[in-house]
Amino acid sequence: MKIQLRDETREFEKGTTILEIASSISEGLARVAVAGRVDGVLTDLSVALEDDCALEIVTQKDPEAKQILRHTAAHVLAQAVKTIYPTAKLSIGPATEDGFYYDFDFKTPITVDDLPKIEAEMKKIIKANFEIKRNVVTKKQALKRAKDEGETFKIQLIGDIPDDETVTEYTQGDFTDVCRGPHMRSTGMVKAFKLTRIAGAYFKGDSKNKMLTRIYGVAFDKKSEMDEYFVRQEEAMKRDHNKLGRELEIFTTVDYIGQGLPILLPKGTAIVQTMQRFVEDEEAKRGWVRTKTPLMAKSDLYKISGHWDHYKDGMFVLGDEKEDKEVFALRPMTCPFQYQAYLNRARSYKDLPMRLAETSTLFRNESSGEMHGLIRVRQFTISEGHLMCTPEQLESEFKGCLELAIFMLKTMGLYEDASYRFSQWDPNDRDKYIGTVEQWEEAQGKMKTILDNLGIPYKVGVGEAAFYGPKLDIQIKNVWGKEDTLITIQIDQMLAEKFGMEYTDKDGNKKNPYIIHRTSIGCYERTLAYLIEKYAGAFPLWLAPVQLKVINVSEKSEDYAREVSQKLALHGYRIENDFRSEKVGYKIRQAQLEKVPYMMVLGENEIAAGTVTLRKRNGEEIRDLSIEQVVEIFNKEIEEKIK
Repeated sequence: MKIQLRDETREFEKGTTILEIASSISEGLARVAVAGRVDGVLTDLSVALEDDCALEIVTQKDPEAKQILRHTAAHVLAQAVKTIYPTAKLSIGPATEDGFYYDFDFKTPITVDDLPKIEAEMKKIIKANFEIKRNVVTKKQALKRAKDEGETFKIQLIGDIPDDETVTEYTQGDFTDVCRGPHMRSTGMVKAFKLTRIAGAYFKGDSKNKMLTRIYGVAFDKKSEMDEYFVRQEEAMKRDHNKLGRELEIFTTVDYIGQGLPILLPKGTAIVQTMQRFVEDEEAKRGWVRTKTPLMAKSDLYKISGHWDHYKDGMFVLGDEKEDKEVFALRPMTCPFQYQAYLNRARSYKDLPMRLAETSTLFRNESSGEMHGLIRVRQFTISEGHLMCTPEQLESEFKGCLELAIFMLKTMGLYEDASYRFSQWDPNDRDKYIGTVEQWEEAQGKMKTILDNLGIPYKVGVGEAAFYGPKLDIQIKNVWGKEDTLITIQIDQMLAEKFGMEYTDKDGNKKNPYIIHRTSIGCYERTLAYLIEKYAGAFPLWLAPVQLKVINVSEKSEDYAREVSQKLALHGYRIENDFRSEKVGYKIRQAQLEKVPYMMVLGENEIAAGTVTLRKRNGEEIRDLSIEQVVEIFNKEIEEKIK
């Protein structure tokens, strides 16, 4: 058989394993080999090849190697748990970006105090350096073993595999687990690991199924890499918006109000108001006009748009169709509402493009397990917009939407953290989408052309499209590495037809406009979360909830300090006064902990000179300033959005 390697094609006897091929190239390559990529598919070194193919040897330096290492660590964890707790039932155990986890059903619940005991057993398994053997079996054989061992959840997982597919099992010592693989050659190749926490997780991620215990861990090639990881985790903890946002009194949550329903405190509200005013003013400069539409509608509206059939589970429905004449639902997005502004009268090509913007409060029934601080919530406010245009205007208008989004990212200081995903439909999941294959191919073809012409460095996300069209998702990660969508721009050629949206072209023909769905800064709550983490709570002056804290040195300077504060407040700055009977050093330290950009420390010297002293949060002081000079400094920094 002919094997296409990186630089050449070689012939080998059928049945030669990937490891044997690596050894024939060099013993050094065989030593560092972790897996093989056969015609693009990752597989174990022990796999014997039977046909002509392209083969790449995956080594410890390749990104995939860490995922294979962590997947192997998950199996070591499972073996350790079954050794200590023979009655525990196995579920799944994949690798994650930094580590791994495994889900178990324990007869007697465990706690984090049990993790050291499990770690100790894992170290024994690693020291034993069990060879990890891959075995291909039939589905029937895999089911029999799972039933013989009483592995309830494995039985269900194996049952989901098509009957005509083979199943792979991996054995290390006396432990066998059904798994797709690939894995390291032996347990001893897991060098540095640590179990980190436990959590609850529903089987298959479905809240209707049993709650299992998920044990998380991390694994690395070297202990030094793991030490660096935990240093990064400590830094992430300092920046975590869920912790820092509460400490800085930006937001809070209340159990009896509900999950995913955060309360923005005065400081958080000040930041969001600042962003909202800035966004709305910038949109107006770029030709967007504003609408204000209802927060709810009858089910009739959502049936026209398709949300009722394709998104109902994610909506808050008010009423019961079987009992009530009219059933309402809180809006999960604004598009079908804004279309009514377009439909208000007949349109011609001269009305296009029509750019409709709205600061929209939306409601989505996220599952409880998905809630996270301000990043994923059930009620949120978004800088939403819908643009109706002709086919000829589509590319330039899409570019304008993207330029607006990039401008916002750069202004907020998030541009360097963003990445791009071209979210496409999954033709194998037709029930999820409306429209024909031809419509999807046309819309995705147009978007690809636009993105390529603009030089956007995107990755493709199959199955990530909206049910009515493809989209460009601007992605960003939180401090823990979890990625979410911050801004989205979508192309839609289907909903205009559903709603009867038409325009008369130059030749007098009726046509449906293209629609671009877009956000300019995304969800304000989510953006606020990323800003807290980006700046570790130390916001730039223009965004800071408190821009200046005025501090008197003693009672003698309180009147002067109050007079200065009142004069500066007339310029619209967000100011707090600290005239408490505390030592000035204590008050300065308190302002620094609150991450206020500027302090103004006023004492008898300032009174005598009729000046002020500004102190930055980094300790730098600017003395002998007039009020006018302070205004000049502040205005320049605010207008230029200095980071």
